[in-house]
Amino acid sequence: MNPTVRPGPVRLDGAVAPRPPQSELLAPRTVVIVFLTFALAYFLSALLRAITATLSPTLSAEMSLNAGDLGLLAGGYFFGFALTQLPLGNWLDRHGPRTVILWFLGVAVAGCAAFALATSFTWLLAARVLIGMGVSACLMAPLTGYRRWLTPLAQMRANSWMLMTGSFGMVAATLPVQWLMPLTGWRGLFWLLGGLILVSMVGIVWTVPRWRRTEPAEAAAPVSEPGYGMVWRHPYFRQMVPIGFVNYGGMIAVQTLWAGPWMVKVAGYTPEQAAGGLFGINLCMLCTFWLWGVFNPRLARQGWLPERLIAWGLPLSFVVLGAIVLLGERAGWPLWALYCVSCTVGSLSQPAVALALPAEAAGRALSGYNLVIFGGVFVVQWGIGLLIDALGLFVDNEVARYRGAITLFGVCGVLAYAVFLRAHLRRAAGRAG
Repeated sequence: MNPTVRPGPVRLDGAVAPRPPQSELLAPRTVVIVFLTFALAYFLSALLRAITATLSPTLSAEMSLNAGDLGLLAGGYFFGFALTQLPLGNWLDRHGPRTVILWFLGVAVAGCAAFALATSFTWLLAARVLIGMGVSACLMAPLTGYRRWLTPLAQMRANSWMLMTGSFGMVAATLPVQWLMPLTGWRGLFWLLGGLILVSMVGIVWTVPRWRRTEPAEAAAPVSEPGYGMVWRHPYFRQMVPIGFVNYGGMIAVQTLWAGPWMVKVAGYTPEQAAGGLFGINLCMLCTFWLWGVFNPRLARQGWLPERLIAWGLPLSFVVLGAIVLLGERAGWPLWALYCVSCTVGSLSQPAVALALPAEAAGRALSGYNLVIFGGVFVVQWGIGLLIDALGLFVDNEVARYRGAITLFGVCGVLAYAVFLRAHLRRAAGRAG
């Protein structure tokens, strides 16, 4: 299949995005087909990311895992994810989304097979890292393509709706996985997921456009600095780093792991009830990302750019997290859903970072920022588990240990937001002056 492309200008009035040096805007029908093809791969990536929260009671019992082991196992996915981000960005800019994602998904299939065959915690962890490496291109590849194939306003919508697709995967990792477990077992489930990844690879081969590195009209245009130097030094990128690492990365860490154990260990849910709670959390996230896709382009046209929305919206998450800690046993899934929803404003930073840098550096900008986010997920996910175990030296009560760990995480979130806000206000004052 050779998707139709149509050249055209790309603008986002009032935003920080520079005019890209080249444009290959896809026809509307092709946009839908390409989006759905990438969405299937990202759906499976998100399902694999979140599945440990649902499987944690089973894996803990079968493999005798403590809280630290469980946090490390879940974080192994994000460790593998983070390992690939820097080379991934260069490869995406050089070879394009289609080629890169196919190679990576092949690694994901091998990881699923290894997880299904695992007989020890070490084997499980190694397979989990391999899976994380394999699916690490499932969001960055389409977002890199969208930077060239869609207008900036359409990119904002596509980014939110890709995250909505990820929420579908999170939803599928809860009750549907719980229902499948008696039929397939957790090993059979990973064989099934490996097969579905192969199906998504076939779809990508047939639908995604090949990459054009240069066009005649831009042959004389300056080429962006190679490597990640221009990305790390960019003031907009650096402004977004604290909230990407701690706040948004921390939300993903909670959503994909610690909300589940909190419901079981603190709120007294059964594993089945916890799976239902995770289903509710992820369904709320799905609806929220859909709404961001609808309204964010309109807000951008009215001057509500991502950094402004983050500055106003993120403090709500601290209020909700404080309520969770104070309520303890009475804090069930609705409050965790509200916390995760209130953190989704941080997701707006991702397309904003890509638009702030030149189009030919989109892969590096997105992958560099994704490294920040998923580095944060790994640190927070493992760190909360270590804190829960470490607080056992001071208190015997498991509920108190969980509340203490979440409190320390919340303090880190407030500090990260303060660093972001200071940089944001300085840049805003500089523009006003």
